[in-house]
Amino acid sequence: MLPDPSVEAVRRFNRLYTRRIGALQAAHLDTPFSLTEARVLYELAHREGPTLSSLAKDLQLDAGYLSRLLGGLERRALVARRRAAGDGRRQLLRLTGKGARAFAALEGRTREEVGAMLKSLPGGEQARLLEALGTAERVLGASAGDLRLRPHRPGDIGWVIQRHGELYGNEYGYDERFEALVAEIAARFVHRFDARRERSWIAERDGVRLGAVFLMRKSATVAQLRLLLVEPAARGIGLGKRLVEECIAFARAARYRKLVLWTQSELAAARGIYRKAGFRLVGRERHRSFGKSLTGEYWALDL
Repeated sequence: MLPDPSVEAVRRFNRLYTRRIGALQAAHLDTPFSLTEARVLYELAHREGPTLSSLAKDLQLDAGYLSRLLGGLERRALVARRRAAGDGRRQLLRLTGKGARAFAALEGRTREEVGAMLKSLPGGEQARLLEALGTAERVLGASAGDLRLRPHRPGDIGWVIQRHGELYGNEYGYDERFEALVAEIAARFVHRFDARRERSWIAERDGVRLGAVFLMRKSATVAQLRLLLVEPAARGIGLGKRLVEECIAFARAARYRKLVLWTQSELAAARGIYRKAGFRLVGRERHRSFGKSLTGEYWALDL
């Protein structure tokens, strides 16, 4: 029987990627850890006291195999167990101080390797790769619920400015003046931030930023939704919708009467999200900005 071309395509990609990330090597990224050990350390660094059974289930590993692997990490003083309060039969896993330091070094090396791989690609090829990865995640079951939303912190504002400049430059041909506008808006938000009536949401998965949106005070009764951003790798899973819904909910809780926004007619995906959320188009104007002739649109939602 002839091989199924679809199956062969997936297997071919698996062979390429496992070779590229060094998954077949006994030591992952020239560290003392196998790829499986590195993944277990990652999970322990990002969870609050998981049990062996819950970890085995989530990683889809045989419990006996995982127990032996954890035993080896315990002998190296990287992992420890403690009994759960109120249930002495349950043992919770955690990284030791030595384990946390080992993971930090491993995480740094991983980020360097992936960063070097991406930097070796032209900007357009990076965007294509991230879009393809996002498609794979969506098809294989990723959802907006897998993401964590949090307020901004140092480093996030710079990322928001940079990614707006890069994405809108690559996807719509906007020049550096668009990035300058985003920088002005973001700086004004930071300098005038009022936590009672303004809010930011940064979406991330496994510490990687994948989206953002800001709600800013326009007047005592009107708030403005600004700087909505969704990375290519997180598109199609409902993240944009979730971010807009968070803005609406906060605006209502803060007792604003209206939520407004400004966008461009060519931003079809964003316009679709706004329309489905209940916003209505209230005005248009043609303008030349960011090196292009554009049609700006004003949308509003009565709260």
